[in-house]
Amino acid sequence: MNAPIAAAATRKADPVGKPWPSPKLDQGLEKTFLNIEDLRQGAKRRLPRGVFEFIDRGSEDENSLRDNRASFQRIKLRNRVMVDVSVRSTQCELFGKPASMPLAIAPTGAAGLAWYEGELELAKAAARAGVPFALATPSLTAIERIATVEEGRKWFQLYMWRDRELSHALVKRARDAGFELLVVTGDTPVSPIREYNRRNGFNSPFNFNATIVADVATSPRWTWGVLRHYLMNGGMPKQAHYPDDAKGRQIRMSGGAEVLRGDDLNWSDIARLRDIWKGPILVKGVHRPDDAARAVAEGCEGIVISNHGGRNLDTAVASLDVLPEIVAEVGGKTAVIVDSGIRRGGDILKAIALGATAVLSGRPTLYGAAVAGERGAVHALALLRRELETSMAYTGAATVSEISPKSLWLPPRA
Repeated sequence: MNAPIAAAATRKADPVGKPWPSPKLDQGLEKTFLNIEDLRQGAKRRLPRGVFEFIDRGSEDENSLRDNRASFQRIKLRNRVMVDVSVRSTQCELFGKPASMPLAIAPTGAAGLAWYEGELELAKAAARAGVPFALATPSLTAIERIATVEEGRKWFQLYMWRDRELSHALVKRARDAGFELLVVTGDTPVSPIREYNRRNGFNSPFNFNATIVADVATSPRWTWGVLRHYLMNGGMPKQAHYPDDAKGRQIRMSGGAEVLRGDDLNWSDIARLRDIWKGPILVKGVHRPDDAARAVAEGCEGIVISNHGGRNLDTAVASLDVLPEIVAEVGGKTAVIVDSGIRRGGDILKAIALGATAVLSGRPTLYGAAVAGERGAVHALALLRRELETSMAYTGAATVSEISPKSLWLPPRA
């Protein structure tokens, strides 16, 4: 990796006090929603069961879903005393540009069901909060609509389809719309097994059946605030980027249209994408040091250690548990981002202390958007930033660059 790319990949602290937008707590929402779990409960009350469980739950027996949280809880923080932390900043630099904290909103395919045009609400929230927003391939809001959000940093997440030309056309749309970074998801070669979606009658794209009708009937605020808007503006919500012959079809969790299969994705695809995309490319879903090293060899500017929030391969290792060995393999050569299981600002500090450049966070802002759209998502980000800053103060870090492994207590290895 050449020097400019390596410099862009590193996490750097901005000078303390440099003006940069930070997410602000919403005083109205703060009366009820004091943390991410409060927002989760609010989303659960508002959303139909099928939609909420699609956002909230994992795959199969949900071992990975639980392990993601347990991995953060096993690691403890150490107080550092007698350190002046009267002036603190969570600001940092990600891929050569400033951010209010070392976090980006993760790509999620259900934002448009949490709130009407939820992806647009998240993009606006990210711009207000000073963090990047990643738009997912199966989003309900189109690339060009997201591009209208001013000032915000926009990333695009790609699921590679069997028909490469369709995927490449989508990448070109994101490039031409001014998106700055491409996230290539590599950990979803086949559809995961999520039995609760079948029990709930939930399909993607969203379609009515007897179970869904009964579910929607018990969620009047969602029906009025989300579904009604879609029905008045073009009909049932559909994936904005899918090929025309697949948009109206039910692409069930157990399978999908042949054109949308991506089980033949391989490293040669990264080289082809590099011909199209001149900005940074990240590979998402990395668990193994050898895969991380291969990403570096292929010129990727970053990797995302992820088990898809526990939504794909059940019993997949928690991202935080493999972070140290991957950092040891490629740290300093490329950006190492981690996701899955982050619910508190202290979780962000733990990831950074173990060598991560930044984190991706998906469900927290989805919960916030489900409660209050853009306002709720900004509030979720503000909660995480406040908790991160508080944890930094207790561990003696006035800036993000001062977070170190000394901030942590690690459990003995078995």
